[in-house]
Amino acid sequence: MHRLAVINVVGLSKSLLGGGMPRLSQFAERSGLQSFPPAFPAVTCTAQASMLTGTGPAEHGIVANGWYDRESAEVRFWKQSNHLVKGRKVWDELKEKVPGFTCAKLFWWYNMYSSVDYSMTPRPLYLADGRKVFDIHTHPMEWREEVKAKLGDFPFPSFWGPAAGIACSKWIAEAAKWTEEKSSPSLSLVYLPHLDYGLQKFGPGAPEMNEELQDIDNVVGDLIDYYESRGVKVVVLSEYGISAVDKPVHLNRLFRKKGWLQIKDELGRDTLDAGASKVFAVADHQVAHVYAREGATDELREFLRSIDGVAEVRESIDGGRSGDLVVVAESDAWFTYYHWLDDSRAPDFARTVDIHRKPGYDPVELFIDPAIRSPKWKIGKFLLKKKLGFRGLLDVIPLDASLVKGSHGRDEVAEAEQPVILGATGSVEKAEDVYGEILRAVMG
Repeated sequence: MHRLAVINVVGLSKSLLGGGMPRLSQFAERSGLQSFPPAFPAVTCTAQASMLTGTGPAEHGIVANGWYDRESAEVRFWKQSNHLVKGRKVWDELKEKVPGFTCAKLFWWYNMYSSVDYSMTPRPLYLADGRKVFDIHTHPMEWREEVKAKLGDFPFPSFWGPAAGIACSKWIAEAAKWTEEKSSPSLSLVYLPHLDYGLQKFGPGAPEMNEELQDIDNVVGDLIDYYESRGVKVVVLSEYGISAVDKPVHLNRLFRKKGWLQIKDELGRDTLDAGASKVFAVADHQVAHVYAREGATDELREFLRSIDGVAEVRESIDGGRSGDLVVVAESDAWFTYYHWLDDSRAPDFARTVDIHRKPGYDPVELFIDPAIRSPKWKIGKFLLKKKLGFRGLLDVIPLDASLVKGSHGRDEVAEAEQPVILGATGSVEKAEDVYGEILRAVMG
């Protein structure tokens, strides 16, 4: 058995390697680099499930980062139970074939209640008085306090939202070292999200990305050196690349104008009643699942094809969680979840970071509303109220989707924007092949 660390550098592609990432470029030169078409949809949860089961979404069931649960009639995003991923995971096969095999899953998604030996994942505490306390979930459970005693609290605001940045990736990398020193797993799966933030916020090629590239290059370079000094083989990979976008497409607003959405007035705000709607979309970057009460009709197909920014209309991915139709954006477009026609009617959570309540993915959460004159004062006031035990709404997120400059989700992208794998011992032609690569690397 050979010990292996798989470092997932989200958003990494050939186009980013070079002058801005010298350490990763050097690793690619000596260990080999391959690019491959991304999973479809090319989003985190689908890509990771495909890599770790060796199957596609029709088999493992992860059709996006979130979907409409027909039984509960609710849109659910970013769920965390590994039981949602159907099929045999790579660590289960290795446990059967390799005596003494252990696996650590560090911040890869669907982390909770899996059959790995060690795990860490972000998990806030939701208190009865409405407060949300940032924290992590670990297995074994006692690791939560042990790792925080060593590294300090996980810098949760840097994991997502306007303060997203390098701090969380640095913490995860240090947690990976802590795990290695404590338990020396046979397989370490390490998720470093940093590149995702700047690429969506500024867009690929933006001058602001120079510092972003250097920051993650240093973190990954240090982690590679650390693992290799301990005799651990390293593979670096990504889930997708990022494409430049400048065209937000508001599918649900178009459906509303057709009379297909059911809108509920909640204290003067418009909220989407998905269960009562004739047609609605669950948007996830450049892909949207369209759910239709009457099924996929020719009228609906033709209407979707007529929308500016829509490149393709596909059939259901799995016949269960998937939409009745799946819409793919043009390369320079992406889909919002917006359903209101007047910003004054937007639901209160629209202007907050709220990844669970919004019926779709919202990259605008990376921005602070430029219309707020003193955002630091407003945020400080909110934090003081929270510290004193008062409830409040941190409504600092803009409603301007044109701010977003990068997106992903399409499986047909230029080679320079495809995901990559560095250090593979065999051929990787699709996301599902990563499963076999992990087996080869560990079993020799």
